[in-house]
Amino acid sequence: MYPKDFRYTKEHEWVKLEGDVATVGITDYAQHELGDIVYVELPATGTKVEAGQAFGTVESVKSVSEVFSPVSGEVTEVNTELADHPEKVNQDAHGAAWLARLRTTNAAKDLAALMDAAAYEAYVAEQQKEASA
Repeated sequence: MYPKDFRYTKEHEWVKLEGDVATVGITDYAQHELGDIVYVELPATGTKVEAGQAFGTVESVKSVSEVFSPVSGEVTEVNTELADHPEKVNQDAHGAAWLARLRTTNAAKDLAALMDAAAYEAYVAEQQKEASA
């Protein structure tokens, strides 16, 4: 269910690294928990972020949630299509609805602190179990 070449945070963001460029988004689990996404606020190009730092928000009919960067770097591109079509996050959270791309500054260290797909699936299963208890 979760792409094997991504890394995941406990806050339900994903990152895919290609060279020194990290593409970041929220997971399918996160979009499902949020419900219908109605607005996405993204950082400006050139913004420098640290791993674990909030760099945007995703607003749904239920709540507003901060999005935390899984890696440190500088924002080189944001998904401007989400301004007019935030619902894409609900439709394709791991693909077309990526949020930002960053030029990483410490990718190896940052990625080592994140979960692989199997660990993230286990983490989500545990959260779902706790929520239904």
